[in-house]
This record gives sequence, structure tokens and C-alpha cells, in this order.
Amino acid sequence: MSSPEIASLSWGQMKVKGCSTMYKDCKVWPGGSRTWDWRETGTNHSPGVQPADLEEVVKKGVKTMVIGRGMSEALQVPQSTVDYLKMNGIDVLVLQTEKAVEEYNALAAQGIRVGGVFHSTC
Repeated sequence: MSSPEIASLSWGQMKVKGCSTMYKDCKVWPGGSRTWDWRETGTNHSPGVQPADLEEVVKKGVKTMVIGRGMSEALQVPQSTVDYLKMNGIDVLVLQTEKAVEEYNALAAQGIRVGGVFHSTC
């Protein structure tokens, strides 16, 4: 099962190929995607992305995780979150969201089991 391409990205809107939902923030993994609802884990721009935000995608067996920090990179990614991924044997890329989507799509096109969490505003 391949990771779905992110078909479009603009401020506050993301579209995943093969999915009718328009996302503000989203999680993607081989074979699926869904809304990334920060309220589920109490996520805020600071301290930022927590391991709990990534667990669902990690459990899908990804080899690489791409984290989009927002258009202005306001979303923080603490070292403890990067360490959590590395301890699970997962490569991690933390980038501004437009660059993150480009990298994610390139990895997905190569058939790599890539997952991601993307913040589409600030």
C-alpha cells in the first residue's frame, strides 16, 4: 500500500489525492489520511508536535516521517519528539510545510513508506 500524494496545499487548505475531504491540518500514511485535530492531544504551537500526535502514523509502519511546521514555521517540534521517532527506527524530516509537502510527495513517488503530519497555516 502506497502513501497518498498530497494533491494541493494553500493557506489553511490541503487536499490528499483520492480523498474528498479538504483538510486544514492532516495526517497521512500508507493507504490513508485524516484530519489532524490538535484538540485530541492538547497540541499548541508551543511546545508543539508531541509523540502522541505521531503514534497513529508510526503504528502504520512508516519508515520516514515528514513534519510540516506551518507556512511561517510557527509550530514547534521538540527534540524529544524527534528522539521518539528515531528510537522507533524512523527517519524524520522537519520542514516548513510547503517544503515538507514537496519532500513527502517525492518520497511517496519513490514508493517509500512515508507518513506525515502537516500544519497548513502559520
